[in-house]
Amino acid sequence: MAVMGGIVGAGIFRSPAVVAARVRTPGLTLVSWVLGGLISLAGALCFGELGRRSPRAGGGYVYLRDALGPLPAFLYGWALLLVIATGATAAVAVTFAGYAVTLLGLPVGITTHVAVGAIVVLCIVNYVGVKPASLSLNVLTVLKLGALAALIAVGLWFTPPAAPYRPLPPLTAPAGAVGVVAALGTALVPILFAYGGWQQTNFIAEEIIAPERNLPRALALGVAGVVTVYLLANLAYLHALGVAGLAASPAPAAAVMQQALGRPGTRLISVGIAVSTLGFLSLVLLVTPRVFQAMAADGVFFQRLARLHPAHRTPTGAIVFMGAWAILLTVSGTYAQLLDYVVFGDWIFFGLTVATLFVYRARDRAAGVAAPPGALRTIGYPWVPGLFVVAAAYVVASSVLANPRNAAIGGGLLLLGVPVYLYWRFRH
Repeated sequence: MAVMGGIVGAGIFRSPAVVAARVRTPGLTLVSWVLGGLISLAGALCFGELGRRSPRAGGGYVYLRDALGPLPAFLYGWALLLVIATGATAAVAVTFAGYAVTLLGLPVGITTHVAVGAIVVLCIVNYVGVKPASLSLNVLTVLKLGALAALIAVGLWFTPPAAPYRPLPPLTAPAGAVGVVAALGTALVPILFAYGGWQQTNFIAEEIIAPERNLPRALALGVAGVVTVYLLANLAYLHALGVAGLAASPAPAAAVMQQALGRPGTRLISVGIAVSTLGFLSLVLLVTPRVFQAMAADGVFFQRLARLHPAHRTPTGAIVFMGAWAILLTVSGTYAQLLDYVVFGDWIFFGLTVATLFVYRARDRAAGVAAPPGALRTIGYPWVPGLFVVAAAYVVASSVLANPRNAAIGGGLLLLGVPVYLYWRFRH
């Protein structure tokens, strides 16, 4: 549930239109989502081995620190704190609030207040323990998977094929092998962002029962489950709208439900998207504070954030700190621009974290250490982690080339973490 809840947000309700517009044929649309799913599964398998090797709170921060050193690890935590996790929290909270306000007929002017209220409530749930937080996450994940199941059923069985109510000119397929490869490459960027999020479960490895066994299982099964659901959702979109209709629709899920059920269908999928965003928000607020807890335990952040609550056994200081920063970004409205600046940074650290697997394996060989009997090891090593690192590099390069100015500003924001790191090291 944590893995699937961390992946499924609002992306599957919007990104398929972008992908269809870039590849322009039904076959290439599905191939793109399969390819993105395989890359994500490759990353999940690598994170499964990393989680088995070091099942500690902090996930990627711990692997980067142990394999590449404390500065890259700190910059990862700095990026999460500055905007990647907190900015995503603000953005998703505002998205949820927008749907909630519309569905309940509330004044648009209170959208920010609803977003702040959602962050506060979920922080309280996470504050009082992992079990209440996991229960709320499980419920929200089941509900949003139910919404996707309804969308798939309606799109495949309750709508006529290819949306005859909206005739559109056929799209022209990319010409030649080079054109196909280029189209697939551009489509992979929104697809990989839609598949992202599974790595967050490693943040709470220390609080999972038997993480050496259960974390790799959760990653493999969770990502495979989401790939299946995403493919079925795209089949539903293509059946109901056709590739041209899908490419032209800014809200394909609403278009499918509107076609089959009218206005009640649109309201139903709006509820589903609201629940989906709330579930994603719950997961981010559950797992990310564990990174700040690990940073504080290393002496490179506020020591208060390393402490666990004596009764609840949760990093309450880290939870409150993250919630407060996310609320500040929400109220100020700066989260959208900041996310545009540093969104590529997430994939820099994605690639670097998977690359740590090569370091761990090299150390094992040098020390003559063999994996314990039955221990999970990444299938297809070194090709599987190598594929993922190349894919991450492609996403980063595409983001930089698409907007060099934003990338330059984002790089500057990330480098601001260097003097902050030096201050904490000196103080420690």
